[in-house]
Amino acid sequence: MRQAPRRRRDGDATRARILDVAIREFASNGFNGARVDAICRNAQVNPRMIYHYFGDKAGLYVSVLEEVLGELRREELKLEVDHVEPLEGILSLFHFIHKHFGRHEELISLLSGENLLEARFLRRSTDAPIKASPLIALIAGLLRRGEQSGTFRSGIDPLVLYVAMASLSYFHRSNVHTLSSIFQHNLKAPAWQAAQRRLAEDMISRVLLRDPGP
Repeated sequence: MRQAPRRRRDGDATRARILDVAIREFASNGFNGARVDAICRNAQVNPRMIYHYFGDKAGLYVSVLEEVLGELRREELKLEVDHVEPLEGILSLFHFIHKHFGRHEELISLLSGENLLEARFLRRSTDAPIKASPLIALIAGLLRRGEQSGTFRSGIDPLVLYVAMASLSYFHRSNVHTLSSIFQHNLKAPAWQAAQRRLAEDMISRVLLRDPGP
């Protein structure tokens, strides 16, 4: 009995180590290019451990998607905007999305790759965190308060707004290499990233406000 908790801890650590390595491998090479033998070598496990914890390569890839999206959802659940003004709350949520994508390039790579696969593997997942973002409900509440106070114009769909906020946080990063090459400008530069964020904040504000001012 004394050995069981230790075995569980060792098993959890092994599974977490495999996932950590697999996230990098799939983010760098996509599903088709990722190699199970490379994951085993870098995670210092034998192939049997992959199949023990994840079933096969596809099962491991689904778990990778669940892990990176689950991390995003867990961070989203920590956000609190009930105590702030509606516009401040919306911009706080945007800041979070923008910062998270900026800090997690692997998430951008994995989402881009899975979109090319038409979400074939993501549809296999039954893990709750990837089904819906809690931000939709937060945005809906802020929009409702903003309308009631007369600050926001009416009729804004919270999902449409969320997708717009995610797009303003994602597109320039998912296409950073091609855009930088085409326009001969380093879009990864902190100054450019900061300028893009400020313009995005202004765009969001002007879409929301009933009277955005000059």
